Amino acid sequence: MANIQKLDPCASPLDYYGSELRRLREANNLKQGQLGDIIFCTGSLIGQIETTKKVPTRDFSERVDAALGTDGVFSRLIGLVLRSQLPTWFQPYAEMESCASYISTYQAQLVYGLLQTGDYARALLGVDHPNKVDEMVAARLERQRILAGENPPALWVVLSEAALLQEVGGRDVMRAQLTHLLDFHDNPWVQIQVLPFSVGQHTGMMGSFNLLRFDDDPDLFYVDGYDQGHMTAHPQVIKERSVGYARLQATALSPEDSATLIARVMEERYGDQS
Repeated sequence: MANIQKLDPCASPLDYYGSELRRLREANNLKQGQLGDIIFCTGSLIGQIETTKKVPTRDFSERVDAALGTDGVFSRLIGLVLRSQLPTWFQPYAEMESCASYISTYQAQLVYGLLQTGDYARALLGVDHPNKVDEMVAARLERQRILAGENPPALWVVLSEAALLQEVGGRDVMRAQLTHLLDFHDNPWVQIQVLPFSVGQHTGMMGSFNLLRFDDDPDLFYVDGYDQGHMTAHPQVIKERSVGYARLQATALSPEDSATLIARVMEERYGDQS
C-alpha cells in the first residue's frame, strides 16, 4: 500500500494549498497522473505540490481551477502562498507595499523589485538562495501584479546610474532588463529617473530606501538590510526622508533624459558588439 503523507493544512499557506489540492482532486475521482494529463503536467508534479515539496505557480493554479471547476479557489490562494515564500522579515513590507497608493523608491545599486524581469531576479536571488530560487522568483513576480491591477499605485523610482552599469545575469539579461524599464516610459503611473554619477555627493548616499503613502494610513519609511528590514511611521523620519527624496528627484535626470540614458547604456554596454 502506498505511503500517503499526512498533511497539516494549518501549518502554512503552502500546506493548506497542498491539502486542498489533494482533497478536491480526490473528490473528482482523479489520480495525480490523470489530473496531470488534464492540465498538461506530470503526476509527479501534482504529488510534489500536494506534499509541499514544490511551490505552485499562478498558471498552474488557474489550470487546476479550470480542470476541477473550483471557481477560482486556487487562483485566490496562490497570492498568499507565494507571499509566504518571501523572507519572514520582508513579508510585513510586502503587505504594506500591496496596499500603498503611492510608492517612492531610491535604488543605489539594483533595479527595484517591482520593475525586475524574471531573469534579472533569478540571477540576483540565485547567489544566496540557489535551492529556493524558483519559489523566490515567483514570489517577486507576484509582488509586481499590483502594477497591473485596476487601481495601481503611483510608482516613482530614482535609480542610481550604478544600477544600469552593474551587470546582473550577463549581457542578454541586462539588455532585456533595460528594455523592460523603457517599456514603462508611457505608463502614466510609473516614473523612472536616473541619478547620474556626475551629480557627485547626494542625499541618498547612505543607501536605498522606500517611502509608502496610503489613502487612510500614515506614511511609512522602509530601508532594507541584509537579513532584516526596518519600517517606521515616525513623523520626523518621514519628514526628513521625504525632503531627501524630493532633492533626489530634483537632482536626477528628467524621465525623458533618463530614458535616453537607459537606451544609450543598453546599446553601448549590452548591445551586439560582434
